[in-house]
Amino acid sequence: MASYLDEIFGLDGRTAVVTGGSSGIGRAMAVALGRAGARVILVARRVAALEETVGELRGHGVSADAISADLAVREAVTTVAAQIIERYGAPDVLVNSAAVNRRPPMDRLTEDDWDVTLAANLTAPFLLGQAFGPLMAERGWGRIINVVSQQAFRAYGNSGAYGAAKAGLVGLTRSQAEAWSPRGVCVNAIAPGVVHTPLTEPVFSDPATVARHAARTMIGRNGVPDDFGACAVFLASDAAVAVTGQTLFVDGGYSAT
Repeated sequence: MASYLDEIFGLDGRTAVVTGGSSGIGRAMAVALGRAGARVILVARRVAALEETVGELRGHGVSADAISADLAVREAVTTVAAQIIERYGAPDVLVNSAAVNRRPPMDRLTEDDWDVTLAANLTAPFLLGQAFGPLMAERGWGRIINVVSQQAFRAYGNSGAYGAAKAGLVGLTRSQAEAWSPRGVCVNAIAPGVVHTPLTEPVFSDPATVARHAARTMIGRNGVPDDFGACAVFLASDAAVAVTGQTLFVDGGYSAT
């Protein structure tokens, strides 16, 4: 039994790059991928959080490193991609979890809000995909996982630039899948529900809002980062060889009500 599970879900010998891997959903995915056997490279802004997550990974016996970068800056994204290829070679798995969540009311949304949100949430995944996707395809195997949002599919809570960027990321997922899946690169998105992370702390500061969102789910609770680890392992593994161009809703049934 164990050998079969290792064969289809194991990631020994794989290298995974996880943006936003120092906290929240990205961190949970990074830890899960590492514990499944992958070498993990984290990319995020905060050095202390990166060091803490690398320490956690190494505590599990995972080979892990980190690069600090602001992925809302185009030049930083291209520099990081070049550094990763030079130091580690083309990764086998790319998880785009880094995000900026500026959500003022639409009539107060500034051009800067728009530019930064689109840069971090859509342009960075595009640039990293352009850097790594063709190399994965040339090798004949790869996985890209884009973390999107309920707001890619419905507007609520001042979706603004964030909803537009995540909707674009769903479209990018399909475009990447169409381009590279014939050469062994499966590209999928994960859509969380309402999840308690540092990014959503303002939402969770209001107990009434928390209760209202939990009541909408089918499992009776809001999401937690650990809900996403095994999902990332599945999509990053050989088990997902025929799964591509899809959006997996990991939301406790939130989107079905």
